[in-house]
Amino acid sequence: MKTIKGPGLFLAQFVGDTAPFDSFDGLAAWAAEAGYAGVQVPTIEPRLIDLDAVAASRGAADELAGRARAAGVEITELSAHMQGQLLAVNPVYDAAFDALAPEPVRGDPRARTEWAAEQVKKTIDAAANLGLTKVAAFSGGLAWPFVYPWPQRPPGLIDTAFDELARRWRPLFDHAEDRGVDICFELHPGEDLHDGVTFEMLLERVDGHPRCRLLYDPSHFVLQGLDYLHHIDLYSDRIAMFHVKDAEFRPDGRQGAYGGYQGWVERAGRFRSPGDGQVDFGAVFSKLTAAGFDGWAVVEWECALKHPEDGAREGARFTRDHIIRVTDRAFDDFAAGDGDAATNARLLGLEG
Repeated sequence: MKTIKGPGLFLAQFVGDTAPFDSFDGLAAWAAEAGYAGVQVPTIEPRLIDLDAVAASRGAADELAGRARAAGVEITELSAHMQGQLLAVNPVYDAAFDALAPEPVRGDPRARTEWAAEQVKKTIDAAANLGLTKVAAFSGGLAWPFVYPWPQRPPGLIDTAFDELARRWRPLFDHAEDRGVDICFELHPGEDLHDGVTFEMLLERVDGHPRCRLLYDPSHFVLQGLDYLHHIDLYSDRIAMFHVKDAEFRPDGRQGAYGGYQGWVERAGRFRSPGDGQVDFGAVFSKLTAAGFDGWAVVEWECALKHPEDGAREGARFTRDHIIRVTDRAFDDFAAGDGDAATNARLLGLEG
């Protein structure tokens, strides 16, 4: 066992147009002051990282890492969530997701897909140049509009979608292997990979690729009614990243998991600041520690009620208090006795 590192903070939800939230240096210093030891950086945000430069140059990577250290934090991982989303988009979402893409590829799904793949590749290169071994991503969602089987899905529709998803991701896994970096999928609604079953469907199609890993986020499982603790038992060998994000699910006679098209405050299932929801983080940290997880515990703040700055500060304390400093001895070592073959045989009544 190893002690989980942390706390870290995912910066995506904190980028803004005013200081200190409008620059990497400002946000990193603010995170350190809020109690964080590390920051997870979304590579789609140019105010936080020059992805082209860091992917191409070890010098640029060292410079960024040095700025983080000067602010009092280290870079925990890089995120290509949005680029992964854009790698596989069902046409029904073209217009909505074009807003996340740069102007030159909007309205051109093929060009957008090629841009997204190159962005994920650059994120892998940037991580390697920074000395990091993990990249976070969404899988994209070709089949998501068909998640509920009504009207009946044509035979082979889902297989075709996952075959294509594997075709798009396999070269990126191979590139990640060459650079010594894991691609860690956050299982998330809107993505073809949104639970353990769908992760296995991709994993089978890429022949169990060693660089196909998981970002564990229990909040999404609460909203699905999935057993988030059993999930650790099932996939501990694939879990390489961890988001500390909370959620609550409060169904009643009017709405349940689908939310009735309501906003986040009114939905039966909603995200909450760490400690304010229903996730049993004591059990989560215990299971991850016992399973040998040695990565970062990174707060991803999303809450419909609490101010983000309050949520971030409370999240740092909450996460630090839940990290288990692993023991270097057994609690009952004081009662241990000397043993040898003869003693063991005598204790079992086998001598003579």
